[in-house]
Amino acid sequence: MSGTLLVIADTDSYVKWGAALASQLPTDAWRMRLVVLATPAQPSARQLTVALAGSRFLPADVDVVGLDALGELVDGLGPEAVLLALRGPLVRVVAPLIGASPDRPVLVSGFPGLTIPAEPKAVIYREQVDLIVLHSRREVREFRANAERLVVPVDLGLATLPFLRTALRQDERAGAIGASGPAGSALAASRSTAFDAARTDLVFAAQAKVPSLREDRVRLLGWLADAARRRPGRRVVVKVRARAGEAQTHAESHDFADLLADPSVRAELGGTLPPNLVVEDGPMADHLARASALVTVSSTAVLEAVAEGVPSLVIDEFGVEPKLINTVFVGSGLFGGADDLVSGAVRHPAPEWLDDNYFHGGDADDWLERLDGLVARRRDAPLPLARRQYNLAGGALRRAFERKRMLGPHDRSFQGAAAMLVALPVRWLVRRVRRVRNRLAPARA
Repeated sequence: MSGTLLVIADTDSYVKWGAALASQLPTDAWRMRLVVLATPAQPSARQLTVALAGSRFLPADVDVVGLDALGELVDGLGPEAVLLALRGPLVRVVAPLIGASPDRPVLVSGFPGLTIPAEPKAVIYREQVDLIVLHSRREVREFRANAERLVVPVDLGLATLPFLRTALRQDERAGAIGASGPAGSALAASRSTAFDAARTDLVFAAQAKVPSLREDRVRLLGWLADAARRRPGRRVVVKVRARAGEAQTHAESHDFADLLADPSVRAELGGTLPPNLVVEDGPMADHLARASALVTVSSTAVLEAVAEGVPSLVIDEFGVEPKLINTVFVGSGLFGGADDLVSGAVRHPAPEWLDDNYFHGGDADDWLERLDGLVARRRDAPLPLARRQYNLAGGALRRAFERKRMLGPHDRSFQGAAAMLVALPVRWLVRRVRRVRNRLAPARA
């Protein structure tokens, strides 16, 4: 199948994912364009360059467009498919806008990182798209169960996580990644190895959401400082996604660079920090090329490390639970604590975990076939837009609020401003009632 694909992205992580996924389409069959939707969370020029590294898109070719301009853009480009590389609440805003045309394109959405456990609201936000792209057998299984429970008739496609640098070699490894195969054995080897002497850096992949508490972040920095002191000849890199003033997909309350610059934090960490403890940004692929090991609490970067053969450690000192986005690693053999981080006891994943979790092999990928099927159906007859079923209370006022909440100052409509005046006090009251009800529930029980 051939045609034109329009990628609409909002944050740096969604730009990275959308550009990398689109780059998997056959170059001789698909024309592509990528635009960034104007929102308070849109990437800076530097973040855009980093996010597009290794993809088929150049920063100079990417325009920033407002929501009101999307309809005209789609009409002029006439794409067969649109990839909504957007946060869920924005997918809900954009999908009906693009889908209003009788000759609407196929609508595709997905996620740039880990989605286990699969949240029902992730399907609800995308209930009007045609295809959701997922990246593991387990994700497909859990999302299918949610979609069936919610009676949302969305198609689900499996793709290798597109920015894994070994994605193009997955076919070669597919038959060997099991517990008995040579590739599986190699990945599973050295479950508690020391840092690779051929590389130099211990890379910590920072995240905006986890751990969330300041004291936990300071503890983490303390362990990293201890690791740096133990290996004065090697760098310990706190790899961040954003610099001061730059937006991220998720808001970050306690920036690691700011914490390290705080005199009170430095005092907690022993006064003088080791000079080989540094904070850096840039493409993760570049950091992994210099990494002897990767450490994280739950970042998708650990999958990139596994794909590159870099031993890893998933810190479990803060617990293993859905809010930490780390339950997917149960059974992987990658969990470890502060002592493991400081001593360098890093790991490779268990072979039996790989096939169900992101390393299924390229032969299992079916998202392109599903996309081709939807495009073929569209050429035979117009695709009806799925009816929105959920979160309907408030009607037009609610939809205006949803738009204003995500676009912020980029939505200059009267309806949006009016919706915020009405909706914010109502939301506060509803949440207050829920908190009171939740506190009273144990007493009633």
